[in-house]
Amino acid sequence: MKTIMIGGVVEASAVSLGCMRMRDKSKQDCFSAIETAVECGVTHFDHADIYGAGLSEEIFGEYIKTNPGFRDKIVLQSKCAIRKGFYDFSKEHIISSVEGSLKRLNTDRLDMLLLHRPDTLMEPEEVAEAFYELQSGGKVLNFGVSNHNKYQIELLKTAVEQPIIANQLQFSVTECGMVSSGLNVNMKNEESVMHDGGLLEYSRINNVTIQTWSPFQAGFFKAPFVDNDDYPELNARLQEFADKYNTTKTTIAGAWILRHPAKMQLICGSMTPSRIREICAASDICLSREDWYSLYRAAGYRLP
Repeated sequence: MKTIMIGGVVEASAVSLGCMRMRDKSKQDCFSAIETAVECGVTHFDHADIYGAGLSEEIFGEYIKTNPGFRDKIVLQSKCAIRKGFYDFSKEHIISSVEGSLKRLNTDRLDMLLLHRPDTLMEPEEVAEAFYELQSGGKVLNFGVSNHNKYQIELLKTAVEQPIIANQLQFSVTECGMVSSGLNVNMKNEESVMHDGGLLEYSRINNVTIQTWSPFQAGFFKAPFVDNDDYPELNARLQEFADKYNTTKTTIAGAWILRHPAKMQLICGSMTPSRIREICAASDICLSREDWYSLYRAAGYRLP
């Protein structure tokens, strides 16, 4: 498993195990998923306070408790700010959310805390106070965001002193508007529409690592595109390259993300050991430039 430097400051595996689905599995199945990921070289684990209303963190916390020394070998990340019917970047909520996560995870610190969804009622100074208190108390070491655009990050930075080292975003070969808008500059076609204001380039310039969620789904909580009859050309090309690189279509789809020089981190959301191994294997494959663009076109995107 290759490693990346998240925000230039945190070394972690290129593939992270996303723990949302622990809420739907038995404790033993979750423990097996963690151990499989570790065997594959995963050192980064992604949580959120809302995953299973805290159940996912509780299960992971039990694993930490029963495996002495494990906590110090990993990068542990959680997210906060989504509440029932609204988002909340208040100082009180951020701090209380972290306290809850630390208790459930059986740890004294988070290596990374991400703000889960933008709160339009955010007061940057209030977030800054929360971050300062959490960091000075040793409860959170690094900070990031999720689903934010570049101006929302810049607004945070008017008050927050800590670097924003990561931004977790939906990204896959079928959901890559950040790429397509950059490839269709000065055009008037559909692909030229820039929904995020150059977020991909902004992230590279400002050393913000993109963490990709739903990297194998065809859209926002839609079915996977691998072996999906709605994507015949893409699946044919994925199989072609799976044969070429002696691997699977899922592995190739993951390798497509990791090939980008932005050095993104792929969030693996599966709890199935065989699939975790497939996804982690993407770290060992470097697609050629021609193969990368071939998959991009097979996903339905056009080059001008």
